[in-house]
Amino acid sequence: MQPYFIPYAGYFRLLAATDVFVIYDCVQFSRRGWLHRNKMHNAAGGLEWMTLPLKKAPQDVLIKDLEFRDGARQEFLNEARRFPALNKIVADDDNEIASLLFDMSVPPADYIVRLLEWAAVRLDIPWTVLRSSTLDIDPAKRGEARILAIAAKVNATTYLNAPGGVDLYDQDNFRKDGIELRFLDNYTGYNHSILERLLTEDPASIRAEIYSQLG
Repeated sequence: MQPYFIPYAGYFRLLAATDVFVIYDCVQFSRRGWLHRNKMHNAAGGLEWMTLPLKKAPQDVLIKDLEFRDGARQEFLNEARRFPALNKIVADDDNEIASLLFDMSVPPADYIVRLLEWAAVRLDIPWTVLRSSTLDIDPAKRGEARILAIAAKVNATTYLNAPGGVDLYDQDNFRKDGIELRFLDNYTGYNHSILERLLTEDPASIRAEIYSQLG
């Protein structure tokens, strides 16, 4: 799964339900996706985009090669103040999540994965993670063939994906490689950003919600 910026709780079902979770960071960055942005509640109670300050890059840039632009930290601090859940921690240098959220000294892919790990630890969900960019996958492989190559590298017998992947893969092709293809059901819990929820709710209740929908 691609690394998403502070995603909804349903994303973490993949961590909870698998033996190994592969961060898919060796593919092209989609500017219309959720990798670099998410929605949070503003002061009026409406949902508004919060977007990471990425440096302009070629259209075909890979996720692992993204960079923050100059002045990213201050720009992001200013943006965070628009959201009540974050405004409370902007000036708190001792707050663990604030120290991670506003530290843009690492590449965006590392930054996003670090936030995912923070959330997983808070939710008491296992963090057994590999990054696809470390697996030496043939760059000529695309789509389903690339997923199957990754599965082979980690000796997978089952491949579990989010419900949005149902139309992307063919059961027969996975079966030929000795891999069971499975998908999670649609998530029926709250779809708010996990960061906002962890700052305003009990992590144990969110964890229970996640584990009740592993399928």
